[in-house]
Amino acid sequence: MKKKSLLKKEVRHIDIKSFNAVPLIEEFENSAFQAKNLARAAKIYDKMLEDKNCAIILCLAGSLFSAGLKKAVYDMVNNNMVDAIVSTGAIIVDQDFFEALGFKHYQGTSLVDDELLRKEMIDRIYDTYIDEEELRRCDLTVAKIADSLEPKPYSSREFIEIMGRYLDRQKKGEGSVVWLAYKKGVPIFVPAFSDSSAGLGLVYHQWKKKSGAKVSIDSVKDFLELTKIKVASRETGLFMLGGGVPKNFAQDITVAAEVLGKKVKMHKYAIQITVADERDGGLSGSTLKEAHSWGKVEQGNTQMVFSEATIAFPLIANYAYKKGNWKKRMPKNFNSFLDSCSSS
Repeated sequence: MKKKSLLKKEVRHIDIKSFNAVPLIEEFENSAFQAKNLARAAKIYDKMLEDKNCAIILCLAGSLFSAGLKKAVYDMVNNNMVDAIVSTGAIIVDQDFFEALGFKHYQGTSLVDDELLRKEMIDRIYDTYIDEEELRRCDLTVAKIADSLEPKPYSSREFIEIMGRYLDRQKKGEGSVVWLAYKKGVPIFVPAFSDSSAGLGLVYHQWKKKSGAKVSIDSVKDFLELTKIKVASRETGLFMLGGGVPKNFAQDITVAAEVLGKKVKMHKYAIQITVADERDGGLSGSTLKEAHSWGKVEQGNTQMVFSEATIAFPLIANYAYKKGNWKKRMPKNFNSFLDSCSSS
C-alpha cells in the first residue's frame, strides 16, 4: 500500500445546520445517565446565549477538527455563539490552519501497520491520517509568517490573528476558524502554542536567526489578555470540550482578576464534555463542582457530560443553533478591545 491509496477518503466536517436534534434532546431530558446530563448541558448553553450580559468562552482540547468538528465551531463563530476560544495548538494550527492551506485529514483505521505509515510519512491520529510532508509545509508557513514580523514577544492571540490575516491576504481562508475569527474579531488563545506545528515553525525561525531579536510567544500576556476579557465582562460562561491547559487557563482568570485587585464574579455558567475520570485526580483540572472551591465557577448552571466529544458536541451545538437565541446576540469583537489595550 502506498501513500496515495491510504490518503483517499477525506474526513467530512459535521454540519450542525443540516439536522434537528431538539426533539432528541428533549427526549433525553426525561431519561437518565449521560443522556439526561447532555440535555441539561444543552439547555445551559442555550441559557448562555440568551443572557445578554454573558461572554462565552469555548475551550477545545483533543484531536477535534481532524475528527470532523471544525465546521461546527466555524458556524458557532459565524453566528456569534462564542466570543473567545482557548485551545490546544494542534487543533488551531495542525488541523485548522493546516486545512486552510489546502491540505486535508483522511479517514483511516487504528488497525494498521504503523511502521508502514512511518515509511510513507503518514501520521496517524487514532483512525485518521495526515500527510507528514504537508504538515511540514504548514510548519514552514508559520516560520515564514514569523520571519515577516517585528522580532519581539507576541501573545498567541496576536500571532493567530496575524495568521488569520495571512490567510485572508492569500485568499485561503474558506472554512477556517482561524480566518473567520480574524474577520469577526474573536480572539483565539493557545497557551501552549509551542506544542504544535506552530512551535516547530518558531523553532525553525529562531534557529535561522541564530542571534539577535526573534519572534517568541508570551504565554503570560495570553493570561493577562484573557483576564482583561473577564474584567470587562459582567458575566462569563465556559463551554469546554476536554480539559487540560485550555480548561484550566479559562477557569483561572477569575482568580487572576482577584490577584489584580479586580472584583469579578465567578463564571456563571460552565459545561464540560469529557471522558476523563476524576478519581485519580486526572480529570484535566477537576470537576466543575470542585472548581467552585477555588472561586472559579458558580454553582447552579453547571453540568459535566461524560461522553466522547464527536458525539455530544454536535448535538449540544445543534440544539442551541435550532433554538435561535444566538440571533439576539451582538459580536463583542474582543480582538479590537485587546488591541486597543495594548496600544494605549
